[in-house]
Amino acid sequence: MSNFDPNAILRGAQLTVVGAVRALTNPGLFKYEHYKQAAIAVAAGVIIRLAITAPIIFVKVSLWMLSFFVNFEAATWDDKLVSGLDFIERSVLQVPFFLMTLMRYITPTLDNMFMDSLHWVDTTYFLKHKSDDPKKLRATYYDNLRLYSTHGDTSRRKSPTEAGTAFVIRFAKRAGISLAIYMLSYLPIIGRLVLPAASFYTFNKAVGPVPATVIFGTGVFLPRRYLVVFLQSYFSSRSLMRELLEPYFSRVRFTKEQKLRWFRDREGLLFGFGVGFYIFLKIPLLGVLIYGIAEASTAYLITKITDPPPPPAYSEGFAESQTRWENKFEFLKLPLANIDSHNAQLDESEPDQPSDGYSAAKKTR
Repeated sequence: MSNFDPNAILRGAQLTVVGAVRALTNPGLFKYEHYKQAAIAVAAGVIIRLAITAPIIFVKVSLWMLSFFVNFEAATWDDKLVSGLDFIERSVLQVPFFLMTLMRYITPTLDNMFMDSLHWVDTTYFLKHKSDDPKKLRATYYDNLRLYSTHGDTSRRKSPTEAGTAFVIRFAKRAGISLAIYMLSYLPIIGRLVLPAASFYTFNKAVGPVPATVIFGTGVFLPRRYLVVFLQSYFSSRSLMRELLEPYFSRVRFTKEQKLRWFRDREGLLFGFGVGFYIFLKIPLLGVLIYGIAEASTAYLITKITDPPPPPAYSEGFAESQTRWENKFEFLKLPLANIDSHNAQLDESEPDQPSDGYSAAKKTR
């Protein structure tokens, strides 16, 4: 089964809803400091919206003043100019999404929200299974994960400023490529093939050459705007998941190659989860608040696609063990009502001689 299987995407979209509902039932999500941060987020959303629309408002005002001297009634270029600027800002450069994501590097609120939500997920899990045999229930996530340092080896770990700068550079590079592809699509003759070719190149590795060819063939006949929205939704959902999972990866240390394998083995489900929240994030002003709910929901997601982390002293080998999603097929086949049942049974067949610290920790649980 492909990692980008439609069933995996659907299950990811389902987890968007289930995770959001679980997150919103957490009374700790509405603590005073979270209310304060929510108010700041709304205010920031207003400022962000004004900052983004200021150039467009300037163009509109300039055109309005110019209309006293030039007759625009028979012209359409002015409307196309304003509409084009708005589309580039929203769908090509993704400026609102960039500014919301940048907040992670300014305040630790999102990291705290992730950990608080993870504690709530553990609490509700054991309440739901309080009548079951405790030996058949999974271990907790929060109790051990909170013991992990978010700084790790300072000789290899980036400072918040360096991480934020790397994010800005990464986003600027992606925005530059997106803008270049969008501008190339206006070239005569070959311009019509630029966006379909970019779609084929993007999805060939993810879904294979046959589905990618279908996407290419369909893209030739679709309007340019639909293709841009399609491609940016894919890339933005991937970027969103990378940022939402940062509280987990900042604690559990993966090498670059391990992290790549971790994402690749779950890419279909992560796409379904990420694109669901990405759609909600586009709601004006409320997008910043929904980003917080998405972060809280990611705590629930982690408990479905990873094993409970061992204590830090026994974490050697844990990251490597997580690169492959062992219970993927069983989890994707589960009815939505039984979505918690896949991790309610511990593995009793453990080796007598564990090969690393993580195996030893599993044996003692």
